[in-house]
Amino acid sequence: GGPAIKLAKEIKALKEKPKRAFSSYRSLSEVLAKYDIDGNGIGTIRQFPPATYKLDDGDEELVQCIKEIKRRLGNMGTLLADSNEAMRCEYISTILHASLYIVKRIISDKELTLVPQLEVVGEESTGRVDYAIKTLEELICITEGKLHQVTMGFAQNLVQCESALQVNKKNRKRKSGDAFGEDFDYIYGIVTTASDWYFILFASDGISSTSKDPINIRFTESALKEGSEEEKDLRKNVKQVMEVIVGLLKDRLECVDEEPDRKRVRVEGYRSKK
Repeated sequence: GGPAIKLAKEIKALKEKPKRAFSSYRSLSEVLAKYDIDGNGIGTIRQFPPATYKLDDGDEELVQCIKEIKRRLGNMGTLLADSNEAMRCEYISTILHASLYIVKRIISDKELTLVPQLEVVGEESTGRVDYAIKTLEELICITEGKLHQVTMGFAQNLVQCESALQVNKKNRKRKSGDAFGEDFDYIYGIVTTASDWYFILFASDGISSTSKDPINIRFTESALKEGSEEEKDLRKNVKQVMEVIVGLLKDRLECVDEEPDRKRVRVEGYRSKK
């Protein structure tokens, strides 16, 4: 029984191998190499145009979101380059909550929740993610809020997305009992400093992002003045970010119960839209 025992020990050792914390991933080039991308900048990731959902200027959730952002601006003041992460998260969560409400309005028959600081345990990495958006059985979007190190944010978000897909896969296998089915899946990632917003499409067969085309929002006290240029800018840019978040969530929510090959067709469709 020598070889069998040896194999059992190896499997046990593999299972017990300590998982790496998300926060320990600091080098983007190391993470990109994992996905066969040779490069060390966010621009080396393939680009994709994200799905968007057109919003009216008078949309009640958008109007409410702007109101809440202004309330925070009035209390906390302009968001500066060295403003801390907690302050940034105040704005990030305001935008995420409003976007979720719109998606729930469009697709009312599916459960959708926002979970701050959710612990995600992947096969090799683990940790808490800033904001997870999930349905009953599936994680559909992971948001990483960063102070300013956007490249590190990308590295960590990519590993978080990979781990989230592994969690989804485990849940699916448990539900279907099918350990060998076709396994294509995808999830969206958001990397943001509150001021800059980047979106990631993380699929089983590769990653794409909007790294060359971030959306920028300026959170400045001068936007408190009704009708000022800064206020118009704030409205326009918050709306633009929300249109992307709603578009991505709507897309991923629609295909929650779809077969892997249908998901693959969707993703290939986005990639060819350039």
